[in-house]
Amino acid sequence: MADKKPTPHTLRQRKGGEPIVAITAYDAVMAHYAGEAGVDIILVGDSVGNTVLGLPGTVPVTLDMMVHHSAAVVRAQPPALVVADVPFGEAHFDFRRVLMSCQRLMQEAGVDAVKIEGGRKLAPKIARLVEAGVPVWGHIGLMPQQVKQLGRYKKFGVNDAETAALVADAQALEAAGCFALLLEMVKPEAAKIVTEAVNIPVVGIGAGADCDGQILVFTDALGLTPGYVPGFVQQFADAGAVFRQGLSDYASAVRGRRYPASR
Repeated sequence: MADKKPTPHTLRQRKGGEPIVAITAYDAVMAHYAGEAGVDIILVGDSVGNTVLGLPGTVPVTLDMMVHHSAAVVRAQPPALVVADVPFGEAHFDFRRVLMSCQRLMQEAGVDAVKIEGGRKLAPKIARLVEAGVPVWGHIGLMPQQVKQLGRYKKFGVNDAETAALVADAQALEAAGCFALLLEMVKPEAAKIVTEAVNIPVVGIGAGADCDGQILVFTDALGLTPGYVPGFVQQFADAGAVFRQGLSDYASAVRGRRYPASR
């Protein structure tokens, strides 16, 4: 467990050292327990759409939704770096609007940094955000906000050309000032090459064991996700079974007039 809250600066210094532990969380309860566990980064992901809100994916998630859930996480005051996703489309508007979106996430919600999906094409805009004081976590590989265009979720880095493109994206984002990268759904061999090609930490999800850290979705890691769970996920608890049993016991006690107890 970290002795004090990490910052973008201290996380950059973790490159090649102790692996970075990151988890997604979407409310104060999740953030409380993640903080107690000593994670380094809590990402308020736009995966809140399909994980918590019952939406089909991340694309319908709005900036207002991200501000709302990010503020809930921040209110728990976890001793972790709190990062919010910049949701679908926002990073592709003009710089003034992008800056205003990041400003809302940092000022209204109180997050410490933002995460932006995109590679070389977004690097100049990210450089301006960093210059304006916005810490940015880059995100390459599978970018869920692109799923409508991709048509499906797929693995990246499957050949030399894709690996070279990932390296070029990673190096451009590093040059733009990103304090770290998130590498999603990339073949482990390619992920290792990308991780070694930059001097900032690379946090993986479905990208093998050679990254500088790992991130999982809170509900996936704890057995709370109903239905499909990605194959790379390791379930570290079966909290769903505990929830079901507890609620079943509660319902049984009420129906059997055992709760509340008679005085």
